Amino acid sequence: METRCLRCLLSAPLLLGCDLSQADEFTLNMLNNDEVLEVDQDPLGCAAGRISSKDGMEVWAKDMEDGSKAVGLFNRTLFPAKVSVKWSDLGLSASQNVRDLWRQKDLGICKDEFDSDIPRHGCVLMRVVPSAKM
Repeated sequence: METRCLRCLLSAPLLLGCDLSQADEFTLNMLNNDEVLEVDQDPLGCAAGRISSKDGMEVWAKDMEDGSKAVGLFNRTLFPAKVSVKWSDLGLSASQNVRDLWRQKDLGICKDEFDSDIPRHGCVLMRVVPSAKM
């Protein structure tokens, strides 16, 4: 999932090396997630940039055509870790509504930053929208 998340943020084409007729339900759901596909195929066509990288934790973000931001939090270590992003690092100043795109679930409004406990070699892909727009 970590590789799929980064490819999506970079607006890179997805290349598969498997027989889709043999794919399990988890794999098919991951490949067909419409909210994740929206990030990959956003008409603005911007690729994400790395916002921060420290001790195996990375934050990547990209602007979306609708004014929102797609943000990926990555834990590239061998152990679970908390990864966080400050809105100011993304050029944002107001409270933000955060949505987990993999789980297709709203995570609520966060004032200054967002953090998540991420398993080893895991990621969180989210969409961030100013709460005033909701």
